[in-house]
Amino acid sequence: MMDKLPKSLKDIISTFEVLGEEERREMLIAYSEAYSQFAPREDEQYVLTDVRRDEECTDTVGVYLLSDDEGKVYFRMHLGPHVQTLTKAMTSILCQGLSGSYPQQVVDIPSTFIKKIVGGELFRIRSQTVYYVLGRMKSACKQLLNKSLSENSN
Repeated sequence: MMDKLPKSLKDIISTFEVLGEEERREMLIAYSEAYSQFAPREDEQYVLTDVRRDEECTDTVGVYLLSDDEGKVYFRMHLGPHVQTLTKAMTSILCQGLSGSYPQQVVDIPSTFIKKIVGGELFRIRSQTVYYVLGRMKSACKQLLNKSLSENSN
């Protein structure tokens, strides 16, 4: 499973795996506080923007994709004011860990790594929104791949 993950995400997982529950909680809070550095910026041009509120989430979530010359993607995220700390933390972790990946890599990432970061106890309490953010990022990458296929066939 770990071999399918980008190196930066593997590094984050390795850091979390050695932490006790209290340290893990503190690290998640630190990541949640860093969430704003992954907010969309006015001076950036996005290749894809997907902002919506789904039933699975308590608030509106926006996914903004940047792409470089090699086709690698970088994420910016906007979360509404009702999104919980754990979701903000996972959003930061995913933005950082998936930056510089190819869209197909993001689509193919198994979600099983999330438990290694969040931990078993916390994971059971709030698993849905954590999966939701990854699902939205994968969905944005699928849309980008479909858009590229469509443009190349014309």
